[in-house]
Amino acid sequence: HPQLLLLLLLSGLPLAAGGKLLVVPVDGSHWLSMREVLEPLGQKGHEIVVVAPEISLYIKPSEHFSMKTYPVPFTKEELHGHFSSFSQQVFEEGSLLERFIKMQKAMKRSSTLYLTTCTHLLFNKELVRYLEESQFDAVFTDPFLPCGQILAEHLSVPSVFFLRAIPCGLEFEATQCPNPPSYVPRNFMGTTDHMNFLQRVKNLLLDFLSFFLCDFVYDPYRNLASEFLERDVSIPELLSHASIWLMRLDFAFEYPRPLMPNMIAIGGVNCASKKLSQ
Repeated sequence: HPQLLLLLLLSGLPLAAGGKLLVVPVDGSHWLSMREVLEPLGQKGHEIVVVAPEISLYIKPSEHFSMKTYPVPFTKEELHGHFSSFSQQVFEEGSLLERFIKMQKAMKRSSTLYLTTCTHLLFNKELVRYLEESQFDAVFTDPFLPCGQILAEHLSVPSVFFLRAIPCGLEFEATQCPNPPSYVPRNFMGTTDHMNFLQRVKNLLLDFLSFFLCDFVYDPYRNLASEFLERDVSIPELLSHASIWLMRLDFAFEYPRPLMPNMIAIGGVNCASKKLSQ
């Protein structure tokens, strides 16, 4: 009977078609925004595993995803002190050069802490063996730190990026997306996209300085990735392998700019949903 045959076929299908997702987040506001995406995914039946250090500010377990943690050589007090100091420096006033130098020092301290965290993840043999055996369908990560993409490369699975921005515009280099300094103002400029000649020259110089900022922040990850993957790689090359870039951009607040086909401006996802008064 056709009805009986259909029933037998349906009984052989899985009850849910959810995928298995490995999540490698970045702590702080990066995680608060990402969590807003993971909760609905978990509710829809996807199996989600979040890999995070034992010491973190905001990354906590949830009924909608499981967590795997690994030890790191710092305390929660040290981590909190770092985040507090960095947050204050971001909003300090001063000349362009003063703010750039302060930001450079702050990012150097951040890079050292984040690099230590990434190193302890990649060389945790027991955890990496578990990830290899779990057969994930994809890696969901914030490329502000390339640790998640290094794991995706090692596991040979596609990656989905979720980000606001990467310092020094590394996301545009990795995707070969047009990012002309003559038309797109750089951070700390404080100008609109309608710049006069001197402002464009200043913007170009700032873009040149950002190249060195990017180099000393991300070059240690190049060495780490090359050691872990056992082949020479660059960070732009690693990031260029991402399948989709989910950009938390909203052109009501951002400068108009071109994006590549796999860069999707999702907008409106910022930390956590809160009810605001009129």
